[in-house]
Formats: sequence, C-alpha cells, structure tokens
Amino acid sequence: MADIIQLLPDSIANQIAAGEVVQRPASAVKELLENAIDAGSTEIKLFLKDAGKTLIQVIDNGCGMSDTDARMSFERHATSKIRTTNDLFAIRTMGFRGEALASIAAIAHVELKTRRQIDELGTKIVMEGSKVLSQEPCQAPSGTSIQIKNLFYNIPARRKFLKSNAVEMRHIVEEFQRIALANPDIFFAMHHNNSEVFHLPKGNIRQRIVNVFGKYSNKKLVPIEEHTDVIGLKGFIGKPEYSKKTRGEQYFFVNNRFIKSPYLHHAIMAAYDDLVQSDTYPLYVVFLEIDPEKIDINVHPTKQEIKFDDEKLIYNYLKVTIKHALGQYSITPSLDFEREGGMTPYSTEANSPMNRLNIDKPQSTNSGKIDLGDKGEKQRKKNNLQNWQQLYQGLQKMQSESVDESNDDIETTDNTVTINSKWSENNPIDDKSKTFSQEIRAAYQVHSTYIINQIKSGFLVIDQQSAHERILYEQYLESLHKKQTLTQKELFPIEVSINKDDIDIFKEMKPQIEKMGFEIIIKNDSQIEVHGIPADISNEFDIKGSIESLLEQYKMNIDLDLNINETIAMSLAKSTCIKHGKKMSELEMKTLIDQLFACEMPYKSPSGRNCFITIELDELHQRFSN
Repeated sequence: MADIIQLLPDSIANQIAAGEVVQRPASAVKELLENAIDAGSTEIKLFLKDAGKTLIQVIDNGCGMSDTDARMSFERHATSKIRTTNDLFAIRTMGFRGEALASIAAIAHVELKTRRQIDELGTKIVMEGSKVLSQEPCQAPSGTSIQIKNLFYNIPARRKFLKSNAVEMRHIVEEFQRIALANPDIFFAMHHNNSEVFHLPKGNIRQRIVNVFGKYSNKKLVPIEEHTDVIGLKGFIGKPEYSKKTRGEQYFFVNNRFIKSPYLHHAIMAAYDDLVQSDTYPLYVVFLEIDPEKIDINVHPTKQEIKFDDEKLIYNYLKVTIKHALGQYSITPSLDFEREGGMTPYSTEANSPMNRLNIDKPQSTNSGKIDLGDKGEKQRKKNNLQNWQQLYQGLQKMQSESVDESNDDIETTDNTVTINSKWSENNPIDDKSKTFSQEIRAAYQVHSTYIINQIKSGFLVIDQQSAHERILYEQYLESLHKKQTLTQKELFPIEVSINKDDIDIFKEMKPQIEKMGFEIIIKNDSQIEVHGIPADISNEFDIKGSIESLLEQYKMNIDLDLNINETIAMSLAKSTCIKHGKKMSELEMKTLIDQLFACEMPYKSPSGRNCFITIELDELHQRFSN
C-alpha cells in the first residue's frame, strides 16, 4: 500500500493558519496596526472600503523595510521581534509570531510599499494567494503602506459567513479603539468609504479617552494611579451614575497590550459593589505595568489572553486601588431603606400600570397590541384561552364542596370572621383588609418576582419577567409584520449617548425600532435624541436605560443569525418587559396571565426561560407525608 501522509503545500498551510489569525476584517486591521506600532510609527492612518471586505490600507511613518526584509515579511514564522526562546518571556512588542502577513497574503490580494529613511528608493511587492506576482523598486515616502484587497477571495465559505457591513465595521472600530487608547502618543486617523471616522491627535490618556468616546465622557472620569515594586497601575474609571446598560467602554491593558479578563473585570465590579446596578457597566480604561517575565502572552493567536504568575494579587490590588479612588472622590453608595414584602396579593400602587399590559385601555387596530384586526388570529387566541380555562374547570365547585363537607361553622360580622371548629376555640380573625372576600382564583405575588395562581390540579408558579417578555415578543413581532404602533410625543427630547462603535449598528436597527412607535433622531456619531415612544408604554418607562438595553441585546442576538425582525422583537421585549422586583396589582397579574395563555407559545420566553411551572396537589401531599 502506498504511503498516504504528505506535507501540505505552503499555500494550503497558510490558508489553514489564516483561519486562526484572520477570522474577519477586524483581525487583519489589528495585525497591520500592531505592525505599524512595532515599526516605531508616530502617525498611523487606516483606510477602509465596505467594512474592510473590499479594501484595508494602513499607512505609517515607521522605520520601513529593506527589499530583502520586505520579501521575508511574508514568509511564515519570519519575524524581527524575537531571536531565542528566552525572548518569549520578555516580550514588549505587539507581534512576535511572524504569522500575520503570511496568513493575510494567503487569502487576499496584497500590495506593499515600503522605504527606509536611509534609502533613496523603496520596494513594491504585489502578492495574490501567497504567490509573489511582482517585486520592484518604487518611489515611496519613508515608512510602510500596505493594501489588502478582496479579503477571503479564495475562501468563498469564509467570505459568505461575514456579517453585514455595520457588524463588521463595529468589530473594526473596537480593534482600532483598543490600539488607539493604548498609544495616546501616536496620531491615529481612520477613514471608511471616503469619510473620516476618527481623527485622534497625540495627547495624554485622558485626552485620548475623550477623543475616542466623545467630549461628554470627560465629566465621567475618575483618575487612578498606584505603583509598587510588583505592579504599576494607572488609568481612569467612570463615575457610577454614568454606568450604562451596554458594554463597550471597558478596557484592560497589560504593558500596553489589550487583554480580556473576566477575572479582573470581576475585581472592578466588586470595587463598585452597590454603587451600580447589576445589569449596568461602568467605564474603565486601566493600564497595568508588569514585569514581562511574570506574565505569559503566548496563549492564543489573538494575544488577548494572558496568564499571570499571581492572579489573586493582581485582583486584590486592582480592587483596593479602585475602591480608594472612588472613596477619594467622595463617591459613596446611597442607602435604600425600602423593605420588600414577602407576599403581595395586591399592589398599593393602584395607578402604576405594567408596561404594555393594556389594562383599562380600549384595543386599537393601529396600536400594535394583541388585537390587530386579524380574525384568524383572534380565533386562535380564543381557542388558546378556552384550552387554558380547562385548567380551572371545577375549581370553584371543588372548593365549595370542601367547605360544605367540613364540620366547621363560619359566622361573619362587619369586621371579623369567627370560625367555629372542633379543632379550636372560637377565635376572631380580623378581616379589615377584606382578604377573605377575594375571588377564589385571585393571583398572589411572591417576592415581587413570581405569581401564584390556583388551578384545579394544584397551582401555577409564573415567572413575571419571562411571561411578560413572551407576551411583548409576540406583540412586537406582530407589529413589525403588520402595522405601525402609535407614537406619543415627548415634551422634551431625551438624549442618549451611544458608543461610536455602536452607531452603525443602531442605524441598522432604527427603521425597525420606529415601526414599534419610537421616534428617534441621530444627532451625531455618539448621541441620539428620542422624540417619541410607543403610545401604550407606561409613564414609568426608562427611555435611556431601555434604549441602551435594546442595543446591548441586539448586539448579543446578532450571532444567533435571526432575521432582523426577530432580533429587534426579542431585544425590545427583553429591554422593556417588567423585571423581577416589580410590584403588581391583582388586575395586572390577572391581565398578564390572560395574555400569556393567549400567546402562541406561552411555555418559554424568547430567551429560553420557562414562563411558568405547575405544582400538582399530589406532589404537595407527598412532600408533607415525608
């Protein structure tokens, strides 16, 4: 039998390597910008077309390359950054593997122009799919210019699965911001489709943060700085009151290299403790300086994961430093003396309607609510309700028979109920709250989170947040498919700040959001104004927080490959539904139950949580008999 194991051709090996190093246009942008920084550049310009799918070009004024080095730079594992094994344990440069240019050249059309300051002429190299098409002298300014055209042209499957331009652009902006924040002493510019997106002059860290996130971010910043023999720490954190429901303004840098660390993020959140809500995220840009020999960055091709010699020490140091900074600037938590009741059969807030439960409101065919004028839809919901009503059939009869069969005698007066039982003496029970006169099927709320509703076989435990999310999801989806919701104008527009890297995503969402009844104007690349909200949303609606939540949920749902209507409906339902901890009146609870069981899929919320569970009487009897 012939031998079957063979060496892969370099072109195929490079394409395989490219799958790890270059996952999307943003990956190529990151590698090229890091190479420009390693070249000692003081000015770096990035040009893009079609979110990097058509063109990525980086121009720098760095040291440039000789004609030999220019050609060698496209060979795998060819690098100027390290020489020996020991160099791996003292890395100060951004790149060091020697894989980036070789991987990029394997899956794109590449044109390189470079010249050293000491040379009169530069070098031009043109490559396609790892093959050198030409290399010749050329006129060029000192530094390097590299163009990447038609990324993934020879890997159609990879190109096919790239996201929309707005999504890919967001990833590119994320990488650009990370590198720009880490190097405030370098001028950066970024152009997309002939429009300038960023123009970042040289400056200090605060100036760079303000230039990246917008002028309004300056008032949010609290400086931090501590130095010991083990670690140096500096940067800025955000004041708690400016925390957002969207991620994107959280940055860790170790020796000027951006890293991702859930462990260190937890340290910062622990330092904020009760200063921010659990679903909000404060801004922070934190720089750690550590001896390179005490960390290992050779963990992943993206170089965004780092191993520390003593991670617990870093955690505690970071937490204490931030707590000290927050205390030094007199940022202290407010005390909440409100006490939550255990079981709440009826809310004292009689006039606080729950979002979109349509209580005491006439149905309108233009409102986007459940009744949209579709006869077939009405019949389906009527059938659903009839099926669910079977759960309760016979319940009242069972309870009345239970009372009739007992040996107890019940006497009532105006304010007391006297129960004469063979098991007890005559004891008056105060009924000023009229709880004994409530309807048999009245729902109860537990810990302002769950609703208990009795059925003939036992009782239902309904998760109010999951149930309302399901109701809103189907309403919003129906509204998007059919008609536009009525809008109520705001007396004064509400300003909402948005991260620059999210503005294209928001533009993509805007037409669908406006179908829901929102009226929104984009002021600039970091701010929007809300001029109107859906007419049937309650006055308690947190516009700013819900827009931020909607954006965050939408970004998270993008990777699920849902269509845009499903993504918008799911995101808006999750951001506007009632939350755990919301007190509800009896009417609100009853309306929620009725609307839930009129849904096409009442069992699960759009995010996959159970909307309710059933507890059978037999199960209860068994629990008490043990």
